[in-house]
Amino acid sequence: MTFAFDEVLVVGISSRALFNLEHENRIYQQQDVAAYRRYQFEQENKILDKGTAFHLVEALLSLNTLSDERLVEVVVMSKNSPDTGLRVLKSIQHYGLDITRSAFTGGESLAPFLQAYSVDLLLTRHSDDAQVAIDTHDCAAALIYDPPERFQPDHDTIRIAFDADAVLFSDESEYIYKTEGLERFQQNESDNEDVLLPDGPFAKLVRVLSRLNSKLGADRSPLRLSIVTARNGPAHLRVIKTLRQWGVNVDQAFFLGGMSKEPVLSALRPHIFFDDQPAHLLSASKQVPSSQVPYRSDSLIQTLPHASRNEAEED
Repeated sequence: MTFAFDEVLVVGISSRALFNLEHENRIYQQQDVAAYRRYQFEQENKILDKGTAFHLVEALLSLNTLSDERLVEVVVMSKNSPDTGLRVLKSIQHYGLDITRSAFTGGESLAPFLQAYSVDLLLTRHSDDAQVAIDTHDCAAALIYDPPERFQPDHDTIRIAFDADAVLFSDESEYIYKTEGLERFQQNESDNEDVLLPDGPFAKLVRVLSRLNSKLGADRSPLRLSIVTARNGPAHLRVIKTLRQWGVNVDQAFFLGGMSKEPVLSALRPHIFFDDQPAHLLSASKQVPSSQVPYRSDSLIQTLPHASRNEAEED
């Protein structure tokens, strides 16, 4: 039987984003593949602890219970072999996650299989896979940070928070800010208030999420979309007008004008926060599940010092 995912949100998630496999990863990095394989076999019946993206995945899958049609599909995408991945599959079964599809590539890159599974969002700990996904201009991708120690998810509402520039929107305005300063950035946004901001790497994803909300109905959907951005007035007007033209309804927007994002995120308690800058994410990740959105390889920001630095630990 053939399934089409044209109208379904498809999340591809690495095993290390879904479960806490950091000890196992250190064995792989510090010893060798044989030691890693042996350890996984020995621990095969030991259930893995929840990882950074576990609560997000669990919450998104719950949307399927609110509709007669399937709205969300999650695919485990792992560089494990099928043998070493058996522990991951047993843990999925233990937690009752409605995940039936997986890809175990035996150490090879996950990137070529993103299109095969129609992935809309890739959550991973491997920078190369995230970079290739972002560069395709067809798949959102982010590097998952370590899980916050005391995070308690909202079980009634699914909260997803996005930075604006270089995440929902392109990094053109961000580049102006980084190279010409705040005053020039503000002037550019005022001059172009009625000009749509170009799509960023997560523009397609936020449209898909907004469409899910429309399908469920505003009175039934538990999904809440938020923007948490360093922008402030008058630069915030262009953001609001662009989203309106996209037909995307966000439930909340926080224009912080350079204030720390951590207090707002602590109050909001999103299941995931997407940002492009490690300076914001290092503090935010201590409070809420967080992930870094890479700049595209052809971005002018990549030519700036430290632009491509990734703080999330790789595989």
